Amino acid sequence: MRIRYVIITFLIVAIAAAAVVVRTRPATYTEHYELVLGTSMDVTLRASSDSAAARAEAAILDQIAHDAHILSSYDPSSEFSQWFRTQGVPTRVSPELITVLGLFDRWRGATQGALDASAENVSRVWTAAAQAHVLPTSATLAAAVAGVRSRHWIIDAAAGTLTHTSTVPLALNSFTKSFIVDRAVRAALAVPGVDAAVVNVGGDLVARGNWTERVGVSDPRHNADNDVPLTELAIRNRAVATSGSYRRGFDIGGRHYSHIVDPRTGAPAGHVLSATVVADDAVNAGAMATAFCVLTPVESERLAARIPGAEFLLVLADGSRIESAGWRELTALRRQPIRLPSPVVGLNAAEQGWNQNFELTASVELAQTFGRRPYLAIWIEDKDRFPVRTLALWFDKTRYLPELRAWYRGDRLRAMAEGTQIVGTVSSATRSPGRYTFTWDGKDAHGKLVAPGTYTVNIEVAREHGTYQVMRQDMDFSGTPKHVDLPANTEVAAASLDYHKIAAQ
Repeated sequence: MRIRYVIITFLIVAIAAAAVVVRTRPATYTEHYELVLGTSMDVTLRASSDSAAARAEAAILDQIAHDAHILSSYDPSSEFSQWFRTQGVPTRVSPELITVLGLFDRWRGATQGALDASAENVSRVWTAAAQAHVLPTSATLAAAVAGVRSRHWIIDAAAGTLTHTSTVPLALNSFTKSFIVDRAVRAALAVPGVDAAVVNVGGDLVARGNWTERVGVSDPRHNADNDVPLTELAIRNRAVATSGSYRRGFDIGGRHYSHIVDPRTGAPAGHVLSATVVADDAVNAGAMATAFCVLTPVESERLAARIPGAEFLLVLADGSRIESAGWRELTALRRQPIRLPSPVVGLNAAEQGWNQNFELTASVELAQTFGRRPYLAIWIEDKDRFPVRTLALWFDKTRYLPELRAWYRGDRLRAMAEGTQIVGTVSSATRSPGRYTFTWDGKDAHGKLVAPGTYTVNIEVAREHGTYQVMRQDMDFSGTPKHVDLPANTEVAAASLDYHKIAAQ
């Protein structure tokens, strides 16, 4: 009897211990937000419980809100904006503001003026020129550059004061976002039960803790949200930042000019399409990514060599790539692309299938509200409503997939879930909040070209236990360009479908 009691007691203790192990084993949690620091945010956490993950997520949001209220150049009530309205008076400010302006001083010297908070003075000249549809005059640019060269602040770290010494517009862009993201990640890791955190805000990300993150680097020439990344990295306890001119800029006289300007000359920097930097320190990654779009590749290489652990990839205007010596060591293995058979010689275009000189671009702008991004599915159906291709499938928890009920309606559609989780961690130039684009090259889920003809484009948006919207549009894909604007709804502020000829590279 005593032996039986001991055995039962042992089993109870063993089961209880196993239950504790199951409850405390780290799990992965993901969330996606809109309108964070003016763009989108992706969060990945490894935590021992749902409550630990929730506390870490709250810590991230609180830290970002705290820092943005100090450092934002766009919020008139921020501490930076209030300080900017002072003139010639030593003003006590938060340590964060002193730190960031001190870093701007450091990087202004390290880049010989290529990175400067007062580059905003030049940017405003180009913004006004684009609105007037005329190039800025050389005299206007020279005056803007002269303003950049003045001294803008005096830091008294011992007294904790800043003195504003110019009237030139300032914007704390460049590495400030990376600075904030890194602090948010560290706030998450301070929560008991959290052993890894990855935060990606608008393409600049920090990954720290017991986790290796796969990071896609956006191709500046093919940067739709479902395009294949230029390369993929394996990142652990590092930061990644990307800058480039391919998502934002100034259009004047039929020509596109980069929004990244050289504050030393006033000219837009267009010789580098994108610069991606990996570094141990988030500020270093963000600062170099911006500066490398302005500096020559040789200057960038020299600067990176002075920063321990820094690696970079540049994509130049002609499409060529320049990599640092250690870049390849960061790359992760990628799945091999599907190899399609060569077209049969002698067949006409209709027999060959989809006209490969054309593609579809589906653009979606989500409603401008701060909070978790809704679930989204975009897919193509043929005339029999058979699913041909899923272009995007965004979700966090598989148990909520049925809420995308049109996409989820049958076994054939559910089977397409494999490999269609498009959303991942991607380093790219900063996007506008809530704006996403997806392309369809006329291939089905097996990589084969479909026949020309009419297909239905479906866009479905749903929130967990919330609003639900579905949009359907028939399109004829037979080689004749067509553009359709879809009506807005509660979740989608704007959407369009554009079937067009592919621009020559």
